[in-house]
Amino acid sequence: MKERETWTGKAGFILACIGSAIGLGNIWMFPWRLGQFGGAAFLIPYFIFVFGLGTTGLMGEFGFGRAQKRGAMGAFEKAFEEKKLPFGVAIGSIPVITQTGIFIFYSVVVGWILKYFVLAVSGSFYTIDIANTFGNFAGHAESIPWNLLAIVITLGIVILGVKNGIEKINRIMMPSLFIIFIILVIRSLTLPGAIEGVKYLLVPDWSYLLKPMTWIMALGQAFFTVSLGGAGMLVLGSYLKKDEDIPSSAISTALFDTTAAFLAAFIIIPAAFAFGLDINAGPPLLFITMPHIFKVMTGGYVFGIAFFLCILFAGISTEVVLMEVTVEAFMDRFGWSRKKSVILVALIGFAFGVPLDINMEWFGKFADVVSIYLLPLSALLAAITFFWIYGIDRARAEINRGAKRPLGKWWGFFAKYVFVFVAGAVLILGIIYGGIG
Repeated sequence: MKERETWTGKAGFILACIGSAIGLGNIWMFPWRLGQFGGAAFLIPYFIFVFGLGTTGLMGEFGFGRAQKRGAMGAFEKAFEEKKLPFGVAIGSIPVITQTGIFIFYSVVVGWILKYFVLAVSGSFYTIDIANTFGNFAGHAESIPWNLLAIVITLGIVILGVKNGIEKINRIMMPSLFIIFIILVIRSLTLPGAIEGVKYLLVPDWSYLLKPMTWIMALGQAFFTVSLGGAGMLVLGSYLKKDEDIPSSAISTALFDTTAAFLAAFIIIPAAFAFGLDINAGPPLLFITMPHIFKVMTGGYVFGIAFFLCILFAGISTEVVLMEVTVEAFMDRFGWSRKKSVILVALIGFAFGVPLDINMEWFGKFADVVSIYLLPLSALLAAITFFWIYGIDRARAEINRGAKRPLGKWWGFFAKYVFVFVAGAVLILGIIYGGIG
């Protein structure tokens, strides 16, 4: 059997995890929720959840993957077989199917970003009708080639493997993303009127702490911002060496992901306030609000290119991990080569993505089913399997292997009972409210 690839070290692993966690939804959703749910007051429940529950979930998925040295299907299968339980492969296939579904619609969105990056480079924001361009592009056949380009770029990275592909590209993209983000924050904060956006983000309204919805939305934001889903972080963890420090890696991932969300907030919201634009636009913030800002601001051409380059880095880095989940499953289950598996996953992604390219209603329904129902279910199944079926004592021992600050028995109780219960609550609340992540 071919020896499994591993990361060259902790830094490469963490950069790949950060790349997976920094997603497009986080970039547009976090600023909106921070402003709408009490400003700085929202940060109290958010920090409690992201550094308590989010890091616990990350440790679990990292540890589960490393312990089994396999992705979701193989890891679930081994854990179930050890306890002589049936359906391990079937249950483990749910997170893989979920991540494949996300890969399909995410490729469509990354295609949109590629299109807008090219528009920024060509200076087209100065000549096009920004308000109507997105509506005339998304949901139409014109978006198909861009979807294909997104998949081809991702294929080119994943086919090179863990060290030479995923790790190397994240060593370039993640530092670059943060550097450009910081430059953009400085520019945004120096715009006339930007201070009102800062107040919107940070001035606390403590009354929101008394509203259950604030805590529910903070929980959803924290839970999904670190990319919990029972497969992505698990497969990244499966390439870890035995002596790597899992607890510190989980904390670093959550910290840098949160930092990226803050930087995005301080780029988008102050700039939107400075030009009197809608801050509650959701995804159109990226494709309508920001292009309009770059069109009218001094130096907008350069900053527009930089902004969409950052968004492209965030999209591609997540896309790479989504593809790797299914690629690893094919390699593990059928013994296929990486090349064959990558090409098949790319073909699946494109074939199922084309209908979403040409029909926004189908896109929305598909994305909702995957993200509202299947994703939190997958995270819950992974937590139950690792903390309960694999066993909390073994789970804690695996996570403590290589840890400079080992976790005490209290953590085992917290993970087994509190985290699993909350993961179940996230699933139920998401169904009730139509999504909280």
